[in-house]
Amino acid sequence: MKYSRVYLESIGYELAPVVISTEELEARLEPLYHALHLPKGQLEALTGISERRWWHRDFSVAEGASLAAKKALASSNVSAKDIDVLIYAGVCREQLEPATACHVAAQLGISSDAAIFDVSNACLGVLNGIVEIANRIELGQAKAGLVVSCETAREINEVVIDQMIEAKSMDIFKQAVATLTGGSGAVAVLVVDKELSSAHRRQLLGGVTKNAPQFHGLCRWGWESVAPAVDKILHTEAGTRVKSVFDKAFEKGMRHIVTPFMATDAGSVLKYGVDLGSKTCLSFLAKLGWKVEQLDKVICHQVGTMHRDTILKSMGIPAHKDFSTFEFLGNIGTVSLPLTAALAEERDFLKPGDKVGFMGIGSGLNCMMLGLKW
Repeated sequence: MKYSRVYLESIGYELAPVVISTEELEARLEPLYHALHLPKGQLEALTGISERRWWHRDFSVAEGASLAAKKALASSNVSAKDIDVLIYAGVCREQLEPATACHVAAQLGISSDAAIFDVSNACLGVLNGIVEIANRIELGQAKAGLVVSCETAREINEVVIDQMIEAKSMDIFKQAVATLTGGSGAVAVLVVDKELSSAHRRQLLGGVTKNAPQFHGLCRWGWESVAPAVDKILHTEAGTRVKSVFDKAFEKGMRHIVTPFMATDAGSVLKYGVDLGSKTCLSFLAKLGWKVEQLDKVICHQVGTMHRDTILKSMGIPAHKDFSTFEFLGNIGTVSLPLTAALAEERDFLKPGDKVGFMGIGSGLNCMMLGLKW
């Protein structure tokens, strides 16, 4: 894919207000550490993350996305009524239906003629949304679009911590480390046609995608039934007595209860993700006609120290060309890459004229790289 008239006019973001240090998480995990004879400091040593952020309890992800969108619009000459397409691209959503984008559109006052829908693709959602709007702009179907997202890690972090303490298992600890890297935040990217770009900055030049869906089971986040646990309980003497008192209504009701879970084979995700990323990078450079040394800066999906160092090395990109935020924000899923780009610009890391690579990878496995002239 290549583009001739697409610009990222602005990036708005909202940082979650509750700062949670890795030390605080490890304090909660003390019973697990004691049982497994693990020294404190393991979590930060493995990930390089010293803190992350959480929203307050019961915070609406649509509210977070709307706050970020209002900031993106406020720093542009585009109004909510000018938006032709609004895409909500977060992993976390308000409900299965309607689309969370509808909630955001209502808060922003988006035109009734706009296309409004959700896109879901693990941590690549926002990049997919940018491409969707870019394609519409090139085809003459839109002049301006917003991609918004809000992710929350508090709920899954707290559930996983409880599960880890209850299980006191090294296998569970290994599966849960990636979950505890999660952070919270919101972002909005305003994508416009050249005619609406005020400064002709952040031009989207093109990009590529590659996939390795045979590895779709390496990182999973969702819901699981408590039915297996119910079966185990009901086959005990105490369980039989409970069942006899409450009859089958108890068993039937319990089987419909689900609990959130997240499990990651971090070693395999790193191995196969780096391989896919390296192949994508080669295609990306060929598509844009760039050599790796011509890349001035890169913004990668934020996972952790080992992932960042390994993938940059595999691509032959010096570490000084990368800007990272995982150390103090953790992995915010779809929000991480665009929010990191916004902070990199604020801190003068990304400068006008820089050739910039957005390097995204998500569970699935899917990889997308976009090239921009900043």
